[in-house]
Amino acid sequence: MGVISRIDMRGSLPADLRDVLPRAELDVEAALEKVRPICEDVRHRGAAAVRELTARFDGVEIATTRVPAEAIAGALAGLDPKVRAALEESIRRTRLVHRDQRRTEVTTQVVPGGTVTERWVPVDRVGLYVPGGRAVYPSSVVMNVVPAQEAGVPSLAVTSPAQREFGGLPHPSILAACALLGVDEVYSAGGAQAVAMFAYGTEECPPATMVTGPGNIWVAAAKRLLKGRIGIDSEAGPTEIAILADATADPVHVAADLISQAEHDVIAAAVLVTDSEELAEGVEKELPAQVAATRHSERIAEALRGRQSAIVLVDDLEAGLKVVDAYAAEHLEIQTADAAAVAARVRNAGAVFVGPYAPVSLGDYLAGSNHVLPTGGCACHSGGLSVQTFLRGIHVVDYTREALAEAAAHVSVLADAEDLPAHGAAIRARFDWQVPS
Repeated sequence: MGVISRIDMRGSLPADLRDVLPRAELDVEAALEKVRPICEDVRHRGAAAVRELTARFDGVEIATTRVPAEAIAGALAGLDPKVRAALEESIRRTRLVHRDQRRTEVTTQVVPGGTVTERWVPVDRVGLYVPGGRAVYPSSVVMNVVPAQEAGVPSLAVTSPAQREFGGLPHPSILAACALLGVDEVYSAGGAQAVAMFAYGTEECPPATMVTGPGNIWVAAAKRLLKGRIGIDSEAGPTEIAILADATADPVHVAADLISQAEHDVIAAAVLVTDSEELAEGVEKELPAQVAATRHSERIAEALRGRQSAIVLVDDLEAGLKVVDAYAAEHLEIQTADAAAVAARVRNAGAVFVGPYAPVSLGDYLAGSNHVLPTGGCACHSGGLSVQTFLRGIHVVDYTREALAEAAAHVSVLADAEDLPAHGAAIRARFDWQVPS
């Protein structure tokens, strides 16, 4: 086997595309039973369970999950000025995009004297998860916090795994990003136990209404398990990139972009869908040298060799669009002739990157878009993190006596049709006459 496998779908596409496309062997459903006892432990024993699970999984003893304010301030003071400038620009661009996502209150006059107003109300409190395993992600602090702030969420907290080399605190760059955003409630907790901490609350961390943010398979499984107890954004698990490309694409760019996402995790997914065998061969030739030149070559090579990564050959772009829509990638690059027109036809993706100068790496940090996106095929029914994630639409119904009287007969007829006569009676109780049948 080479650096990456091939799947040849030329001739005819399988009817069960979603089942035959490359996916990680360990999926969220399989991880549910492993995270269930972890979440139950936190539910019953609170902060003590979180601390013990942190020692077991992260190999570090912590006295408290709450990060001291002085540690957050100290992390910002010690931040590399270049990193600070890059983070500040990321915050600026991300805030520009997300500020335009704010919803406005709309009142509709249904009939004279009868209105329905849709109010947009932020959730009361959110727990924002920032990964910190093989890599650290201060950018994910930005992507979580900015839309929550722009939505007007009154209470928000960030959690990130405890790091042994930093005395059980999250990575300093994560703390510094929190400081830049004015977040002073930060916790040292990762994995399923962190999601459970926000869902159930502990002596050290009040419960949240919602938890958002990307994480590993265990974080995604805990979010699925606890959905209902707590709101979630989507199951943003191990990262994935799909690239739909034709013969006009540069194999150097395509290989580099596949590698960029494979760098995250050994179970990260990298998929190229193309109708050009020449491009496929060019990418296969490029990958070994580019992988060897990277710092995390072993991790990347394992991700590319995994069953979740492949080059998929199709007959034409029409077939390619069907494949990428079935795959529903977290990140989808379009590197084709007339890429904008092709991108406009995509229905299922967390985010779409158009042409050779909009790589996923730009979206990870500085495009202004959000990088907390649905994975594992969830992009066919879920979207990425946005201001809307943190808002609830509440309908406010306001009718005068005359407007209700005008609707009364229709309400009564529909109530009787559904064998719910008390519904009609509730209307009649407001009048000294019978509703006509």
